[in-house]
Amino acid sequence: MGSYSEHISSVQNAKIKNVVLLQKKYSARKEQQLIVIEGIKEFGMAVSAGFEIDTLFVCSDVVKDRHETKEIVAEIEAEKVISVTVEVFGKMAYREDSGGVLALAKPKYLALEAIALGGNPLVLVLDCVEKPGNLGAVLRTMDAVAADVLIVCDTQTDIFNPNVIRSSIGCVFNKQIIVCSSDEAIVWLRKNDIRIFAAALQTDLLYHKTDFRQASALVFGTESTGLTAAWLQAADAIIKIPMFGKIDSLNVSNSVAIMAYEAKRQRNFV
Repeated sequence: MGSYSEHISSVQNAKIKNVVLLQKKYSARKEQQLIVIEGIKEFGMAVSAGFEIDTLFVCSDVVKDRHETKEIVAEIEAEKVISVTVEVFGKMAYREDSGGVLALAKPKYLALEAIALGGNPLVLVLDCVEKPGNLGAVLRTMDAVAADVLIVCDTQTDIFNPNVIRSSIGCVFNKQIIVCSSDEAIVWLRKNDIRIFAAALQTDLLYHKTDFRQASALVFGTESTGLTAAWLQAADAIIKIPMFGKIDSLNVSNSVAIMAYEAKRQRNFV
């Protein structure tokens, strides 16, 4: 399939043990400045987005799409590509459907000042998001509605957590994502004349009765505690999704999808 710098057949190999450590520990990913990318699609998106590949592990016996894999592997320097056995790949892989490709890459972080906005921005904001799966699902919604940017404030999770990469299907690599404090985000939104719509229960204003046709930021808190006081105080309007059952909240990723698509509907899906 391509040129390899070495072949690893032992699960006790130090490089393999390090991949397992990086999968499990944010502290290790932060210290080594490395993230773990599984899957040929996710890997291709990372490469296309300019992420620097440190090491690429390939298991030829597991690879599903040999032609696509060969093309992408050909773009990586041979000294960075390592062949592994099925047993070794199974030890490293977080998922069962990784397709025989796993890479270590350098993370990239975007600053608020570097955000590129369209003529009528739609911004998504997550305040204190806790679960990687929710963050990944919101990234898929962001991609679907073509939101300009996702701002993750005072985050409780790593945006390059393996679960974020998996659940976003690689969207984390080619979208504008900012990690910052709530105060920094509020100042930036005000500076760019973007109205702040905070999703919370303490209001009678329903989301579909709200005008999202202007530059808008939709802000969501955690399911357990909701939005922090900083966002409630900064909001131009507090809005909610009507609830008709016995519980008082939706999964945050569902809430984001509902409101974001309402904003797109009001903008004639442009």
